Order: sequence, then structure tokens, then C-alpha cells
Amino acid sequence: MYSRLALVILFNLSVGLSLPVAARELNPIELLGKQIFFDQDLSDPPGQACASCHALEAGWSGPDSDINAKGAVYGGAVHGRFGNRKPTTSAYATQSPPLKFEEEEDQFTGGNFWDGRATGWLLGSPSADQAQGPFLNPVEQNNPHAQVVVDKVCQGDYGEEFRNGFGANVCDDVIRAYNAIAQAVAAYEASPEVNTFSSKYDYFLSDPEKYPLSALEHAGLELFEREDKGNCAACHPSQPRPNGEPPLFTDFTFDNLGVPRNPENSWYQMGKEFNPQGTDWVDLGLGGFLRTVPRFKAHAGAQDGKQRVPTLRNVDRRPSSDFVKAFAHNGYFKSLKEIVHFYNTRDTLPVCASSSDATPGVNCWPEPEVTANLNQEELGDLGLSEEEEQAIVAFMRTLSDGWQPSTRVTR
Repeated sequence: MYSRLALVILFNLSVGLSLPVAARELNPIELLGKQIFFDQDLSDPPGQACASCHALEAGWSGPDSDINAKGAVYGGAVHGRFGNRKPTTSAYATQSPPLKFEEEEDQFTGGNFWDGRATGWLLGSPSADQAQGPFLNPVEQNNPHAQVVVDKVCQGDYGEEFRNGFGANVCDDVIRAYNAIAQAVAAYEASPEVNTFSSKYDYFLSDPEKYPLSALEHAGLELFEREDKGNCAACHPSQPRPNGEPPLFTDFTFDNLGVPRNPENSWYQMGKEFNPQGTDWVDLGLGGFLRTVPRFKAHAGAQDGKQRVPTLRNVDRRPSSDFVKAFAHNGYFKSLKEIVHFYNTRDTLPVCASSSDATPGVNCWPEPEVTANLNQEELGDLGLSEEEEQAIVAFMRTLSDGWQPSTRVTR
């Protein structure tokens, strides 16, 4: 049986609730999850932890500037093996509900991973389901089966804490133990250490007079929310939620934005054991996953090319000004300005030819990797000026956690 504390944590995760955001120490389950999250010995060979691809200083996403500047996909524990998409942020991910089909809206919502395959159907929490994936993925932590991971945790330095949190006999049942490991990781990811809601914009929402946005940032917020201009809030809600909770800047839906292929993605060069299609591989996103789910297989074609709408919280958080962050599911874009410009001009610039005078983002854009199901209602021809693009970027930079009120900009 789970301990009472573990049951409380599991219940909160299963119904999609976050733990209270407050200045407090982590509870025992969260501390356990933190140890697992940062443990480099849980890969085979040792050396790769969850934190290897989800680092605080990079907004709980990929921490290697050189990788982000190119293919944006990260290597696994085994040298030469790579994933096929850039790491998502693990912050605020526990807020996502389980994947479901909303018939009235004719759309899917929820889940984790870019393609929604961490559904939350197993453990009630997409983040907990997601935490189980990398341990056994041969291009990530590469453990051969769950028993290996369970043995490492149960026999490791925090094995006693694991048994204290989830029951003295938890290690006797590999399925129960493996589920508990994932729940502990998700508990840490749901903690106020990861989800701090401490951006400049959060301070602004709490007291606009005391913590004002700059004129440029405020202009960007207005454009971000205007339906006839930026319209970013259509998928990235920016106002407090119904009960006054801070906004999450995602509606947990899926979209095909028309993002071009990233030719530097190392997945294309992976051997046939992992990528039989080689350079012909096409990322079908949610549609690709739904083809593996019998009850949703009929919906797959209408979801081809759609990727999960990410939160914009910490979207520009970086350890230094020269650190490169990558944007979109495949990391094609290398700056906020570039991806905002793409949203603005995707349909107004021609498709790039192969000639040397084609400059993406200046006089053309490459064709979308997946042309089906393209979102042409909310982006592509926004009519933004250069200054308006810059204003939206300035606003999104206010979404990085860790802002200090003493650094506030006055009008």
C-alpha cells in the first residue's frame, strides 16, 4: 500500500492539480523525485539524467547552446544515438490534463511529449506517464527493462526514502515500483521549485501599479491578445484562470504551424535500427501517435503534422545573452524574433527555391514539413510591422521565472 503522503501526491497529480505555490521546503515525495530527476546513474551507461535535457538555467529545457543552434535534438546515454525532437520544458507540464478527444471542438487536448503520447491514461498524470518513457528509450537513458531502473532506485542511496514514501514492500513489485518512481518525478515537476510563477508578468498581474511593464512590453501584451493582430492568446492564454490561478500560456491543444524540416536534426542520420526511413522520415506528430491507438486511429489523418502547443512560460529563459535557444518541435527557429516573424509572414512570403539567393525569413520560407491540416486561421499573415514583432518578443521575455522586483522597469 502507498503511504498516506504518497496517496495525497498521487491524488493531486491524477486530477491535474498542482501543489500549492509557496515559499516552502520540498516534501519527502518531491525530494525523492528531485533525486531521481538529477540522478545520472539511472541510465545505461551512467551519465544521463532527466536534468540532462531539462535544465533550470534553460527554462527546464535543453541546456546546450551548440546543440540548440543546430539540430536541437539531444544525444542519449549511448554515444551516437539521438532523439527526433527537441526537449520540451518540464516546468508547468504537470498542469496538462490527460489526452482526450473533444467532440464538440473536434480536437484533441492534453497529454505530454510533442505528440501527446504520454497520455496520462495509465497513471492519471501525463507527466508521470512521460517520466517512464526516457528510462527505457534506447536513444535516451537506454535501460533494457523496468526492473533495472527499479533495482537502481531501490538499492541506491535513496532507496530507504523510496520505501518510506511508497511503502516498505514497494520494491517487491516491479510494476508498482516503476509507477511510483514516475509519480515521484512528477511530484517534483509539480513542486513550487519547478513551477515558481515568478516571472515579471506574474508580478505585473499581482500589482500592475507596483510592477509595471515597460511601454514596449505593454504594447507587446496588447498585440499578443488582440484577435485582429498577434492573436497569440488564442492558443497561449495570458489572463488568470477562472479561479484566479496564474495563466499557463497554453491551451493544451495541438497545431500544425507549417514549420519546415530541420535538416540538421541528427535523427535523419540514425541507423535503420532506430530510423528505418532515414532522411525520408516525416514527423506526423499527434497523427503518427494516434495511428497506434485503435480507438482513435480514424482521427489520425486529420491530426497529421500537429504538435502540442507548448507553454510560453520560460520561453526565453537562458543562462546568458549569447546562449542559443531553439524553438518549435524540431528546433528550426533560433530566436523568438525569428519564430514571431514566421507566424507573421508564413503565407505572405513565397516558398524558398533551391537557388543560392533564397534567404529564409527574408524573401521566402521553406515549405512545411507536413502540408496537411495547416493552421491558416490564426497565423501566417498577421500584418505585423517590424516594431510590432519586436514588441511581442519583448512581452514574451517577461515570462521567464526568477525575475527580481528590484530590477523592474518603470515607465
